Amino acid sequence: MLAANRVRAALAALGAVAFLLLGACAEKEIDPPAELVDIKPTRVVHREWTASLSGDSAYLRLALRPMVVDGTVYAASHDGEVMALSAKNGKRLWTVKTKLALSAGPEVDGGLVVLGSSDGDIIALSSADGKERWRKSIGSEVLARPLIAKDVAVIRTVDGHVEGYSVTDGSSRWAVDEQVPRLTLRGTSPPILAGDRVIAGFDSGKVLAIDPRNGDVMWDAIVNAPHGRTELERLADIDAPPRVSGDDIFVVGFQGRVAMLALDSGQIWWARDASSYRGFTMDDDNLYLTNSDSVVIAMKRSDGAVLWEQDSMKRRGLTAPALDGDALVVGDFEGYVHWLDKTTGAIVARQKTDGERITNSAVTAEGGVFVQTDSGKLVVFKSEQKAAPSPDTMPPPKAAKPKQKVEPTPEAAPTPEAAPTPEAAPAEVAPVPEDAPKPEDEPKPESQPNGG
Repeated sequence: MLAANRVRAALAALGAVAFLLLGACAEKEIDPPAELVDIKPTRVVHREWTASLSGDSAYLRLALRPMVVDGTVYAASHDGEVMALSAKNGKRLWTVKTKLALSAGPEVDGGLVVLGSSDGDIIALSSADGKERWRKSIGSEVLARPLIAKDVAVIRTVDGHVEGYSVTDGSSRWAVDEQVPRLTLRGTSPPILAGDRVIAGFDSGKVLAIDPRNGDVMWDAIVNAPHGRTELERLADIDAPPRVSGDDIFVVGFQGRVAMLALDSGQIWWARDASSYRGFTMDDDNLYLTNSDSVVIAMKRSDGAVLWEQDSMKRRGLTAPALDGDALVVGDFEGYVHWLDKTTGAIVARQKTDGERITNSAVTAEGGVFVQTDSGKLVVFKSEQKAAPSPDTMPPPKAAKPKQKVEPTPEAAPTPEAAPTPEAAPAEVAPVPEDAPKPEDEPKPESQPNGG
């Protein structure tokens, strides 16, 4: 009965979105993604190694993003495969087939690897060998990376719940519920740990601080209040992960604002108009945001003032930026990875993966830049700035547009949540031969715009 109700709800939501989008399209033509133009690379990028995970998650907008811990990269695919590899050379350390439709994770901490599924399952594996510790059905799809907060695994589900489970046996500790609007974007904001509290964003435009020991709400703040007459106009989801620096929290919502809040009280220090469900990254001075129209924007952390905008990749479905030294890294819907100069926003390098969409932002670690495509390809790059030529022979790079007021530009709402699939079977651990295979041979890159 529960499964049937979820199927009917998903179909109803899909119908509502289709109706609203058809009405919108009748009034306005949708602009196509920007075409890539040739660039003159000023950054050297090397492909270090690649690996393949089975299972294609194209168009599902899942939260499957690799995680690098102590020289090991952990990654998962939608068909249930989880693997651990050497971050240095891609040597496979262990592989597990969970038989779950994995949709979020992995989160790695305290010797555990925790993941969520599209069918409402969570599973915990040993980070040392992949052996299953426990699994639990929670009845709602997980589209946000789990969080391990000491002895509690914090799970954010698509139905507005944030729940705490024991990392020892998966038993329920507490739950916090937040009302979900009738129409939302597909995706949820992953909870993060900030000192002694968990910070979580919701589809209502609200941010909560939760005590991970007992689930008590320490404060809540409305950052992105819904406005407008139609359900589309009132979309105000906070789907991007919050960021914490010292005593400050930074959040961004769809069709709303980017804001800085006080960690201890939730008071808003400053807010600027912005629209993003992709997210942002930060360094000591600035915040770098990908908005909902795939424009990359640099802002001052202190007050949100705009420094530059890079709009030459509009509507290419860019990921949130990731920091790579003095550059930013974003992926797009055709599998291209772009490097931007942090100071000017100019595109300084480009590489292509396997041609499939990159939904989640890259992970940067000592081993390089780790990118997972929606087809399950894991590609690792290393980059460095080219040696500077003589000043007399070096033309200035084309910079991004100077600072302008950021206008939120909503995209069409992503597809509603998918209906669940049948209940999962127990995990099977696939032993790795002693003579573990080397990472697959690097494929020859496709023909691509100059810079690959």
